[in-house]
Amino acid sequence: MIEKFNGIIYLIIYIVHFGILAFYASQLLFGTRKFMDKFGIDHTAAFMIRFLGAFFLAWIIMALYIMFVRPNGVEGTWTFFNLIVITHFVVTITNYYSKNISKLGVTDKFTGEGILVPFVLFIMSAVLCYGLSDLIYLT
Repeated sequence: MIEKFNGIIYLIIYIVHFGILAFYASQLLFGTRKFMDKFGIDHTAAFMIRFLGAFFLAWIIMALYIMFVRPNGVEGTWTFFNLIVITHFVVTITNYYSKNISKLGVTDKFTGEGILVPFVLFIMSAVLCYGLSDLIYLT
């Protein structure tokens, strides 16, 4: 498995990256009420919170498929990796805008988590794209 990820470093980054997403997916899908209370989100938004969690779960299922089932591992999976990088980038920018410019929904329960975590995930996924580029861009 290590060779499918160009070494242990990229495998660890992959596991940590999707582990973080799994952590948030579980909060969004199964700990919805507690998650919403933590950030002061009205319970009428539960449907949309779970909607977001479903996207995370889909990414995790794909990551597990690539890791354990797909015979060639990450080979040729550039669309998946690029989608993840772009999404994390857009979420980081959008959340930064929401906090610092529009201030819509910013309350006393605001933490930097909504900006910091997507930024860290963006960096991790960009490192994966770079480090796995010889594999993921194979067609």
